[in-house]
Amino acid sequence: MEQGLIKQEFLRKYPYIEADIISNNIDLDVLNDIYNDYNIYKETYERQSDFIANTLRTHNKIHSVKSRVKSSERLIDKIVRKTTDRKEKYGDDFQFSVENYKEEINDLIGIRAIHIFKQDWESIHEFILNTWKVIEITANVRDGDDTKRFKDLDIQIKSRPSGYRSVHYLIEFYPTNEKVIAEIQVRTIFEEGYGEIDHQLRYSHKEIPEVLASNLLLFNRIAGSADEMASLINLLNKNLCEMESSYEKKIASKDEEIRKLKEKLKE
Repeated sequence: MEQGLIKQEFLRKYPYIEADIISNNIDLDVLNDIYNDYNIYKETYERQSDFIANTLRTHNKIHSVKSRVKSSERLIDKIVRKTTDRKEKYGDDFQFSVENYKEEINDLIGIRAIHIFKQDWESIHEFILNTWKVIEITANVRDGDDTKRFKDLDIQIKSRPSGYRSVHYLIEFYPTNEKVIAEIQVRTIFEEGYGEIDHQLRYSHKEIPEVLASNLLLFNRIAGSADEMASLINLLNKNLCEMESSYEKKIASKDEEIRKLKEKLKE
């Protein structure tokens, strides 16, 4: 990634971040070094991403798994956007570097585990805790959501005005002698649908037009209601299956009693 590519191709794709590069006094040579360093490790990260995804696929409550390794350009874009935040956290002298970006950017490897019913989350949660070293958990919720179970489990809760819902896990591991932090997102099918549409709109506009924002929130309420309905259907189905099983056992027991009575009458 030559500097000329940064100034021309990169800034053409991400024109809105040039002001951040200037205001935060970001060295383009450092961005170039991070870009090149990351490209060395990407293949290793891709293997680790596949391993994490395949491990999650063994859980019977997980419907599907998506995985990706952040592209090199997206990494540079995020580093530029996150510099202001890190300066507020660490002080004005902070800058991203080859030495610190792997710890500061938590989603170089991103995994999404999708399940069908909201009730399935807890067993997936236990599976993740028992499989990896989890260093942080955040439950993204909408105002008004029932957060009691998250509070009981001492999970950090983040209210999202956009209505985005998903539980995020940061896991730590060492694919090389350097630590890498991967992010696992766990959400329902309906939360996934809403999240994908919300994500596309936010990347299409610097600021979402009000007409889109209001309809997006309406869609969020519909998706949330669909989640609740799916959970209710699942609960009703479970109860009906239990009733049918109990009924079948009673019938079998009665049939056995009748059989024994018939044998006695024959005797």
